Amino acid sequence: MTHPDRRRFIELSAAGIGAGAMAGGLPALASAADASPFKPEKDATLQLLRWTGFVKADDVIWAENTKKFEAASGVKVQIQSLSWPDVTPKAALAAQVGSGPDIIMGWNDDPFVYPDKLVDMSDLVDHMGKVHGGWYDNARSYCYDTDVKHWVAMPIGCTGNAINYRVSWAKEAGFNEFPKDLDGMLKLARGLKKNGHPTGFALGHAVGDSNSWTHWILWAFGGKQANPDNSIAINSTETNNALDYAKQLYETMIAGVSGWLDPSNNQAYLAGQIGMTMNGISIWYVAKTDFPAIFPDCANAIPPYGPVKVHTVSNNFTSAYVFKYSKYPNAAKEYLRFMLDQAQAGPWVTGMLGYVTPALKGYASLPIWTSNPNITPYRDVLSGAKYDGYNGRPGKAAAQALDEFVLVDMFADVCVNNMAPKDAMRKAETRLSTIYKRA
Repeated sequence: MTHPDRRRFIELSAAGIGAGAMAGGLPALASAADASPFKPEKDATLQLLRWTGFVKADDVIWAENTKKFEAASGVKVQIQSLSWPDVTPKAALAAQVGSGPDIIMGWNDDPFVYPDKLVDMSDLVDHMGKVHGGWYDNARSYCYDTDVKHWVAMPIGCTGNAINYRVSWAKEAGFNEFPKDLDGMLKLARGLKKNGHPTGFALGHAVGDSNSWTHWILWAFGGKQANPDNSIAINSTETNNALDYAKQLYETMIAGVSGWLDPSNNQAYLAGQIGMTMNGISIWYVAKTDFPAIFPDCANAIPPYGPVKVHTVSNNFTSAYVFKYSKYPNAAKEYLRFMLDQAQAGPWVTGMLGYVTPALKGYASLPIWTSNPNITPYRDVLSGAKYDGYNGRPGKAAAQALDEFVLVDMFADVCVNNMAPKDAMRKAETRLSTIYKRA
C-alpha cells in the first residue's frame, strides 16, 4: 500500500478530506473541526522552543502548519529549534528567570520540575481527548501532576523505538526473521559480531537512545526504579539479571558506545559499521532518502520481550507546556489545538513516516502505519507503554533521575567499567535515594 504525496495530502486535508477519508478510516477524527473554545488575545505573538527532529519532514511540515496557523489566526509564531539535550536546560533557565519562550516542547516528565510555573492545560487536554479518541496512558503519566492536581502540559506523543537491523546479515547469522525474545536477540547479536557486524547501543548521555534501551532491558527482566510510594527499588535480583544480560549484549557491540550521543548509532548503522541497534524511524527514513544502496536491506522490528513476557519498550515522550509568564496563554493553547488537529497533524505524522507517534489514540488509524511493515512497529509504541521512574510516581524525582542519567550510568558501570552488578546497583540506589529525598 502506498501513502499519498505529502503536498497532495495537505491539500486534501485542507479541503476536509485527508488520508482517513481516502482510506475510509479515522472516524474518531471526523469531528475534529469543532469550533475552538480558545480565543487568542488581541495582538498576540508566540515564541515556541522545540527540539530539532532527526527527520527533515518533521521540521518542514511543522513550520508549514505554523504558517497556516498564522494565516488563520493572525498570531505570529517564532520557532526556535535546539538539539535534544539542550531543550531541558533552556526550559529550566526560562523557569528560573521568568522569561523566555511562551511554549516549550520538552521531554518526558520535565514539566514536573516546575509545575507551579506552568499554565493549567486541563481544558485543552480535555477538549483534544474528546475530539480525537482519547489519550494513551503515558499522556497522563507525563503530563498530569498529582501534586497540583491538573494537567501541566499538553501531550504530543513520542519518538517511538524499534530494533533496526540488516536483513541479509541476520540471515547470514541464521535468522530469517527477527527473534521474539531477548535470548534469541542475544544469539543473533553474537552471530552478527562473529561475522564482522557488531551491534551498537548508546551508553553515553544520549537523551533518547541510551535511556530507551537501558529502561527496556531493565523492565524486560522485571526491574524497577521505585515502588508506588517512591521508595527506591533498583537494588533487586531482577535488576541484577538485567545488568548481566546487558553485559553479554555489550560484548557484541562496536567499540566506543560509551561516548555515543543520539546521532551516533544512526551514523554507525548507516555507514555499515553495525548490524543492529535501537532507534526511532528516523534511521530508516534517512536510509530511504539518502542511502539507496542499503535501504532494501534495512528492517525494523518490535523490541523482543524478556522474562516478564510482555513488551517493555521505552520511548522518549514529548509534550508542550506554557509558562505563566506568557502574556498570551489562550493564543498558545489555540496554537497547540490547531497543530494537533487532524488537518495539520495527519499530514505531519504521514510526511515524517510516523517519526512521532501521537499520544491521541485516534491517530493510530492513519493509513501511513500500515503502508509498510517497517513503519507498523512504531504505531503501537504507546499502547501499554511504561514511563521513566516506573514503578514509582511520575514527578520531579523521576524527572531529575532521568536528567542525571542514573540508570544509564548504572548500565555503563557494569558494561564499560566492569563494575560488579551488586556494586553498580548500590551506587545507583544511593544516587536515587538522594534525588528522591531532595525532590
